[in-house]
Amino acid sequence: MSADTKIKKVAILGSTGSIGSQALDVIRRQPDYFTVEILSAQSNADLLIKQAAEFSPNAVVIGEEALYDKVASALQPLDIKVYTGEESLVQIVEMETVDIVLVAMVGYAGLRPTLSAIAAGKQIAIANKETLVVAGELVTGLAREKGVNLYPVDSEHSAIFQCLAGEFHNAVEKLWLTASGGPFRGMSSEQLRRVTKTEALCHPNWTMGCKITIDSATLMNKGLEVIEARWLFGLDADRIDVVVHPQSVIHSMVQFCDGSIKAQMGLPDMRLPIQYALAYPHRLCTTFPRFDFMQYPELTFEQPDRGNFRCLQLAYDALETGGNMPCVLNAANEVAVHAFLHDKIDFTGIPRIIEDCMQKVAFNAATEFEVYAETDREARRIAQTLVSRHPKFT
Repeated sequence: MSADTKIKKVAILGSTGSIGSQALDVIRRQPDYFTVEILSAQSNADLLIKQAAEFSPNAVVIGEEALYDKVASALQPLDIKVYTGEESLVQIVEMETVDIVLVAMVGYAGLRPTLSAIAAGKQIAIANKETLVVAGELVTGLAREKGVNLYPVDSEHSAIFQCLAGEFHNAVEKLWLTASGGPFRGMSSEQLRRVTKTEALCHPNWTMGCKITIDSATLMNKGLEVIEARWLFGLDADRIDVVVHPQSVIHSMVQFCDGSIKAQMGLPDMRLPIQYALAYPHRLCTTFPRFDFMQYPELTFEQPDRGNFRCLQLAYDALETGGNMPCVLNAANEVAVHAFLHDKIDFTGIPRIIEDCMQKVAFNAATEFEVYAETDREARRIAQTLVSRHPKFT
């Protein structure tokens, strides 16, 4: 960047989570390029207070209203504005001083703030894949209308975005999303039924939050990424494929109409795609660890097991059905993962509940926010009922 480049003021929604915390590390290391304008968290008040004390944002939002007094009291001497609740979050992203919004919230909760930020003309760095899964057509349509760029933060979509740089005039034949395969790659259905929560939370390559780590173990994360890629890059599902790559060195690939393939490689470090999204179109120098080819003498690839890891196929099914079905998939998955993390169902109960829910919620082809909101409520209600009928096996 040139010396006169304007410092970007960043709003981080979900600053206490894995992506939010790593984004703050990027900003900490790049003070000449970024400053924090807004921080938000749902319930981790202690970490939010600590982050605000270090980065001195204009304002913070704590989602749980019961924690407002604690946060406000702690930050009052620092002259940092404090707000609470979903409506505050939806409104604060519209602040004129915000240049770019990093949506690092987990799940459906990220949809309304994202739509609000886009409507206000803010550039978006999107790490919340569920927003595009639930309402991809609505979100991307509004972004086009408002002239807003959606910069992907997921390592796979960032890789595709980087591979497409300078290639926008060339026809894309296929996108290849890579998957590590998770900690249970190669296991049978009987083995999967017996896996524990502790085992499922141990990803072999990436450090992530609990929900996305479980999604990676079921391959639902890859399914959600397929849907996200469909909306980010405008390709149908039959031109988006998944390949298991256990080393997690190649983050994804683009195959062009002449048969050539571009791949983006690097160590599995989420700070790289976060920084690329925030700084685009510039690459900023870093002191992050460098890739050493001698440490990876073999890079291997294999087909994903869509039979034992049913969630990936369910995501493709939802995308093919369209309408509100990806919203159903997402809501049911959030309920099922929560139930697994709270020892209410076993690991293989996650895809069973999702599939049952997809069969029970009425299909609606409309692409309106109200339809998605009602679908989300109904899918969660049905999924909760299904959880109660699928106790954890002993």
